[in-house]
Amino acid sequence: MCVGTGATLIAIGFAAKGKRTKTIKRLIMLHRLIACLSMLLLLSACESYDFKVNDTVVYSPHPLFNDFDVPDEALRDCLEQTIMDGKIATAGQLTTFNCSHAGVKELTGLSSFPGVKTLKLSSNNIRNLVEISSIISLEELYLDNNKVIDPVPLYQLSSLNTLDLSGNPDLQCPDKAGLQHIEIVVLPSHCL
Repeated sequence: MCVGTGATLIAIGFAAKGKRTKTIKRLIMLHRLIACLSMLLLLSACESYDFKVNDTVVYSPHPLFNDFDVPDEALRDCLEQTIMDGKIATAGQLTTFNCSHAGVKELTGLSSFPGVKTLKLSSNNIRNLVEISSIISLEELYLDNNKVIDPVPLYQLSSLNTLDLSGNPDLQCPDKAGLQHIEIVVLPSHCL
């Protein structure tokens, strides 16, 4: 049963229509927002691709760094993975490198990365440290559980503040003067 005049019913009808119009506008805006967010998500997933507009490249990602020669396969695999994970475009961008438990025997080519500050090479088969001596930016070096014999190449690393050589049974015990600038030095038990 309807009570009221025709004018009142028309006013109620316009009010209901106004609410529907606002609701529809809100739904359209929400739809557009979702579409924009979806597009951004898709674009971020394509960050390694060139974007073109009318055959003109408007965005091209930086290529990953690959200008290094590392003969040791295990070390090369670790470097390639680290470069991919960190999206490293230049040698200097690699500041932390962890290649522990990887079967690395030789470090040739590692000096191609002069910006390395933290180097973790624990539990490998490394003997020769000459290659490391030219990475003067090194602050932390972990060579525990390897086959290191001669620590002398490390004496040149003036920025080094942490060194772990524990678990190297054939290590020639280092001269205390050679490592005195290093705050934390961990040596094998036969050198204590």
